[in-house]
Amino acid sequence: MQHGLTIGTRGSPLALFQAHLVQRLLAETSGRPAQAFPVRILKTSGDRLKGHLRDFGGKGLFTKELEEALVSGDIDIAVHSMKDVPTVGQESLEISAILPREDPRDAFISKKYARLDDLPEGALVGSASIRRRAQLSAMRPDIQFCLLRGNVGTRLQKLSDEVCDATFLACAGLKRLEQEDAITEAISTERMLPAPAQGAIGIEIRKSDEVVKELIKPLNCKASELCITAERAFLRALDGSCRTPIAALAVWDGKLMNFKGEVVAKDGSARFGNEDIVAISNSIEAYDLGYRLGQTVRKAAGGHIDWDE
Repeated sequence: MQHGLTIGTRGSPLALFQAHLVQRLLAETSGRPAQAFPVRILKTSGDRLKGHLRDFGGKGLFTKELEEALVSGDIDIAVHSMKDVPTVGQESLEISAILPREDPRDAFISKKYARLDDLPEGALVGSASIRRRAQLSAMRPDIQFCLLRGNVGTRLQKLSDEVCDATFLACAGLKRLEQEDAITEAISTERMLPAPAQGAIGIEIRKSDEVVKELIKPLNCKASELCITAERAFLRALDGSCRTPIAALAVWDGKLMNFKGEVVAKDGSARFGNEDIVAISNSIEAYDLGYRLGQTVRKAAGGHIDWDE
């Protein structure tokens, strides 16, 4: 590997933080200088959009160009926020490492109100997430929504400009960007189950690249890998995309995995969930748990949920 190894990433501040984190970890574990792992920024289709992701093909828009660059050999690894990665990818690629997961909770952010419960009747919440909208509608049918997209800084600025009364972001991203003080209230996962894989960073490589696979192996966190595997299996069983509000969270203590997952009607009028605690020791068992619960939830939800709209 005399040529070095190129890390591909999106150009947002959070994506760059994640790529440089991987760069630093690779330098530490390999004993090579950080310059041996140059970071290359690629603009993705998702970065160019102005409307809802669901209207343009979903979350894969944030990974498509990175995966194409991997396949062509323009980059050697791609760093992703795992909640943006489709459950079915290109056959020649694989997610080969998951970094230790950051706080998976949703953050309620407001300049006017100290808690989610303080929002007045008819309050306007800015969000592009149909999961958050659906869960909030289930709690508070009176709340109104407006579309709020962009990187963390853009959304916080729009909130300061009083485009809306409040918004939601992932606690993980705010903590990584050292903007934890922007969190007005961290919402318990008992109250708002997060998106599958929220807070997790994944490293994607070419399956055939054994040298790179060995290089990034020390970066993998087994607990995070097993939890993300279960959550993504749940998502896959539900054929999840940006069109369906789906949430899931797995917690593994080294032996037992506590898994919860749900699907919510877009207007919050119905929700179907399931949970289980199972002894898990490997990715196959984790996948089976998530997929089994996902199939159960899909069967229960049946015609009560608009799956393909």
